[in-house]
Amino acid sequence: MMGNNKAKSPKSPEKPLIPATQSLPEITIRALILGTILTVILAAANAYLGLKVGQTISASIPAAIISMGVLRFFKNSNVLENTMVQTMASVGEALISGVTFILPALVILHAWENFYYWQTVIIALLGGTLGVLFTIPLRRALLLDKTLRYPEGLAIGNVLKASSQKEKTDMKSLTVGGAVGAGISLFQTGFQILADNFYYWTKTGGTVFGFGLGLSPALIAAGYIVGINVAMSMLVGVFLGWVIGVPVLSWYYGFPPLDSASDIAVSIWRQHIRYIGVGTMLLSGLWTLVVLIKPIAQSLSMSIASLNQTKKSGKSISIRTERDIPINYVFWSLLILLIPTFILVLLFVIPENSMISGSFRTVLSGIAALYVLFGGFVFCSVSAYFAGLIGSTNTPVSALCVASLCILCMLFLAIFNINGGIHGYETLGVILGVGTTVVIAAGISISNDTMQDLKVGQMLGATPWKQQVMLILGVIVAAFVIPLILDLLYNAYGIGGSFPRPDMDKSQMLAAPQAGLMAAVAQGVYAHNLEWAMISIGAVIAILCMFANKILKQYNLQLPVLAVGVGIYLQLDSSMPVILGGILAHIVQLKLDKGYPLREPKNETKKAKHKHRGLTLACGVVAGSSVMGVILAIPFALKQSSSALKIMPDDLNSLAGILGLIVTFLLCAWIYRVVLKKS
Repeated sequence: MMGNNKAKSPKSPEKPLIPATQSLPEITIRALILGTILTVILAAANAYLGLKVGQTISASIPAAIISMGVLRFFKNSNVLENTMVQTMASVGEALISGVTFILPALVILHAWENFYYWQTVIIALLGGTLGVLFTIPLRRALLLDKTLRYPEGLAIGNVLKASSQKEKTDMKSLTVGGAVGAGISLFQTGFQILADNFYYWTKTGGTVFGFGLGLSPALIAAGYIVGINVAMSMLVGVFLGWVIGVPVLSWYYGFPPLDSASDIAVSIWRQHIRYIGVGTMLLSGLWTLVVLIKPIAQSLSMSIASLNQTKKSGKSISIRTERDIPINYVFWSLLILLIPTFILVLLFVIPENSMISGSFRTVLSGIAALYVLFGGFVFCSVSAYFAGLIGSTNTPVSALCVASLCILCMLFLAIFNINGGIHGYETLGVILGVGTTVVIAAGISISNDTMQDLKVGQMLGATPWKQQVMLILGVIVAAFVIPLILDLLYNAYGIGGSFPRPDMDKSQMLAAPQAGLMAAVAQGVYAHNLEWAMISIGAVIAILCMFANKILKQYNLQLPVLAVGVGIYLQLDSSMPVILGGILAHIVQLKLDKGYPLREPKNETKKAKHKHRGLTLACGVVAGSSVMGVILAIPFALKQSSSALKIMPDDLNSLAGILGLIVTFLLCAWIYRVVLKKS
């Protein structure tokens, strides 16, 4: 990609809305003010959900729609300014996700008495900034990979593009799709008249058999966007994990002390199956990084060549829409960030009363800092790749955190053994592993969100370095409010079995399930009772899938191994709707191929219009469902219950399941009919 020391700008797969030759105001005072306000609001809205149920709602789409509505009151606003607001505002949700998934483990382990303000600020700042910096050398390589679809990024880009151009067709599809997605989500998650999942499991012959189905409209639409290859790969994972794994392992390990077959199946998944998914994703993620080395190296070479040419000529040779933060700034920033990372671990993560020498403390802190830099880049790269492959909503951030934590704890275990043995230092190892991994977790979550934002910028013609600056500003704003939010929730409810006061109502406690998982994983490494057998099985599955993918490529088919791991790792109500959406997209494509034979030249244009309508409609469903999720978070937080708006009686839950299945079928039939309708 280089010749005669001149860097050639890569050709974008599509023309941006605003061409590179045109410059519009992007970072403005009102964009900064609005972005700051939305960053705080969306971070606070997701903190409760992250601690209560271990999941957060992607805020990129709501941020885009809210900023679009506000900026319409200003006559001279433009779509790129809107993009900057959305880019900054989405950071609040992403950073709170990464922090809440692991940091509460330090409180659960009683290493921290509460969420210490400055320590939490520094952790969030370091992790968030690293997450942004790590994606800069990845941007060109990942955005030019045609196999990556970026579901949320496409949804946001299409919403903003249609709004700015005022195209009636696109706006109608987006609006109708948004209304349908929002309405179904309201009746599912809010009123709970429609179930958002359907399970049927039965106990027989010493094992359990059954199936489950998720009914989320947002995930069905996301599956429609990512397509059949990812859907089929996830289906392979579901088959291995749930159809084969759950019955076999329930027979092998016996039933846990639970009454219902569904609870037994979920327990088997939680205790064993998801570690198979972790092993599959860990090995396939590392392989994905190896595959990406060449395009990443080319991207870095282009950046360095452009930088050198700029120094010689005095002006940039790259076009506006390809200018990142200069790569030398990135490298120096990463090296400089090693210093505060080292200090953080040395002074604030390793407990003061640890009975280790000062020199050994220094060695541990240095290794932790280097792991944050190099291990962090690996896992952030995989997370960024996931953003394009299956979307931010479905990215298993917790699985990447588990993998990162396992490797780090094993590394510390080896160092302790070299230094005289782990005995007596198990608690120190757990705290050190968790406290270091939380920095990486923040980076993993931010890098995933960042790639969706950069995809939006690519579609609309934003300047990448300006987006990256807004992302870092968003990290700074969110970092200073996150400890306030976490401490407020901790003092109000208690977290993960830890309470600031002895007289608190334990029924209102925030479970922090992801943080509890991280603490258990770290303790399992040092107690030598982690599910290594399951992780190893997952690694073997990854290797077999890699060989299968190589064979399938000869027939123009693909088996993305990471998607197989996701299918094993996720619960059925998260994976099955994506699979359903991908199958629906394939059925629509087959119908279009049959209706518009390739022998007629005009048919390709007609087919493209149908496909665009389907994509726009799916983007609308994703957008509407996501916005409704954020809206519903408000009464849930105020009423301290996710059933605050429920109107369906408990004894009619089976009816809600049937109605949910019917509405899901009608949603798929409606999408099929609208996309194929001849206009």
